[in-house]
Parts: sequence; structure tokens; C-alpha cells
Amino acid sequence: MSMQGYYDQVTYSDISASQSGFKLLGGTYGITVTATWGGGSVDLKKLSADGSTYVSVLSSTFTANAFQTVSVPPGTYQLTVTTATAVYADITSVISAAGP
Repeated sequence: MSMQGYYDQVTYSDISASQSGFKLLGGTYGITVTATWGGGSVDLKKLSADGSTYVSVLSSTFTANAFQTVSVPPGTYQLTVTTATAVYADITSVISAAGP
């Protein structure tokens, strides 16, 4: 994970397997995924309270190149890759401007 100024971001380049867990600060995130699909999927999962099980936080897993947003609490997350190859993904916090 890298902190870029005041936003939270995790990026992956050319992966083909599930990655180790990473921390997110919580809030709304935009997720972009592109891959060679071959029937596979990519999912964002949160580590549950038992400390070993990851559960999905997306309304639907990625099965094609796409973007979606999700609101999540602070915690440990994992990008789970099943069958897909050449996966490129970024998970970036969405910053909302405060009005006057």
C-alpha cells in the first residue's frame, strides 16, 4: 500500500494469483481491474473477525474489465484472483470536496 498525499491507494501490476493482505483506512474506494479473463474472476475481500477468513465486500466480482466503487470500514483486505491472468488493479480512496 502506498499513501499518496492525502489519499489511500493500493496497486497491482501483472499478477495472476491472490495477493497477501493489505490495510485500507476505510471510506469509499474506486476499484479498476483489467485482465486476461479466460473465465476467471477478481474479488476484493475483507479479513473477518476470526482472523483467518476473507469475505467479499463487492456487490459482484470482476469478470471483465471494469470499475466499481465500494464503501468499507478500516481493516485488512485481500485482492483474490481466480484463473484470471495479467491482472492490473488499483484500489484508490475517493476524496470528496467539502463545501463552504
